[in-house]
Amino acid sequence: MTKRQLKGSVVTITGGTGSFGSTMARHLLGTGAAQVRIFSRDESKQDAMRHALRDDRLRFYIGDVRDEASVRQAVRGTDFVFHAAALKQVPSCEFFPMEAVATNVTGSWNVLRASLDYGVKSVVCLSTDKAVYPINAMGMSKALMEKIAMAFARDNQSSETVISVTRYGNVMCSRGSVIPLFLDQLRAGKPVTITDPSMTRFLMSLAQSVELVEYALTEAETGDLFVRKAPASTIDTLLQAVARVARVSDPEINVIGVRHGEKTFESLLSSEDVAHAEDRGEYFRVPLDTRTLDYRPYFDKGEMREAPDSAYTSHNTNRLDIDATVELLKTLPEIMSLTNGR
Repeated sequence: MTKRQLKGSVVTITGGTGSFGSTMARHLLGTGAAQVRIFSRDESKQDAMRHALRDDRLRFYIGDVRDEASVRQAVRGTDFVFHAAALKQVPSCEFFPMEAVATNVTGSWNVLRASLDYGVKSVVCLSTDKAVYPINAMGMSKALMEKIAMAFARDNQSSETVISVTRYGNVMCSRGSVIPLFLDQLRAGKPVTITDPSMTRFLMSLAQSVELVEYALTEAETGDLFVRKAPASTIDTLLQAVARVARVSDPEINVIGVRHGEKTFESLLSSEDVAHAEDRGEYFRVPLDTRTLDYRPYFDKGEMREAPDSAYTSHNTNRLDIDATVELLKTLPEIMSLTNGR
């Protein structure tokens, strides 16, 4: 039994009314958490969540990670923090990059500072594949969030607060993801809009994202970054699989082209990460680089390091065909409810 166990603990989830937050909250209640604090700025979603779950162990905190005072109120007295609050939509962040910085960068600093000040046992920061070789404002802001977390970990290695980061790709059926959009268009008999049929994306379920964060909670040393191995498919394959599950044959397709800031494929580990990663079966662990700013020893003798291997991307991971993607979709409670169990 690890000292970082969820049973009997007090947990704060920033961005707690989002897809991950609501799924994690249900998981925490099911594993016997003493109290689950939902921290977000949307009172309507909080009210809906309160009525949906109806559990006295839930506590709701209105606030914004941008506001340090509201963060500190939610974090004080907490055992664990799952930091999921973020601006995640790539096109929105492209048009409003300073908003992405305010939430994803400054907001993350506020969460980490409060967690250290109040002696939180473990903070798990949720990142994204878009933070690796970032080309868009959302990915750049999340990459900076990772750097902030690592800097806090490096500067506080003797602290009892363990800081870790998880990276994952597209979460299937999460709010704003493409699968519900495909289903809505198929049901309405409209042409299905896709950006680029050959574009590839990692495929991960909400349940697997929860498992990844819990793995980081229980296994991390401060400064660790964790990635869960995941299959991928092309956007065209995903569409055809969704259409088959929805029992729609020969869907009409409208290729609209790549949107602002989108990549052809995503990376969960850079080649530099791969060179230092520890393979743990279902997961990769990348430990903290604990070197200091004192580079004098390297001027004299340098340091031998392994040459970087290729990055871990949605182009070179296990690529699913239509049949395999259909089988994956059928394992998701969310997709079965959206298709009425068909």
